[in-house]
Amino acid sequence: MNQLDSNPESRMWAMLAHLSALSGFVIPFGNIIGPLLIWLVKRDEMSFVADQGKEALNFNISMTIYMLVSGVLIFVLIGIPLIIVLAIAWLVLAILAAVKADEGVAYRYPLTLRLVK
Repeated sequence: MNQLDSNPESRMWAMLAHLSALSGFVIPFGNIIGPLLIWLVKRDEMSFVADQGKEALNFNISMTIYMLVSGVLIFVLIGIPLIIVLAIAWLVLAILAAVKADEGVAYRYPLTLRLVK
């Protein structure tokens, strides 16, 4: 992880890109819509936000795919523990990424499919 940005406004928007995923608890697919909106609006203005917004978007798309697969696996009884583990990991990693972004450090989520380039 490299120090990327010392601009407070850029760090704030990057942090919000990660935290906006928590809207998925309230709004269906909010975990994808929040980071997507921030990334689309700010990617041309701030390179740090472009990088972290894309990272948050890729992670949340990946987690949505993993949750859908776990939902199907409920029929084989392994899906429920997987959903619980994924939900806890999603919450912890999103908060950790937000803290790192606020420090100006580029965070890379583990087990993320890089779908948005």
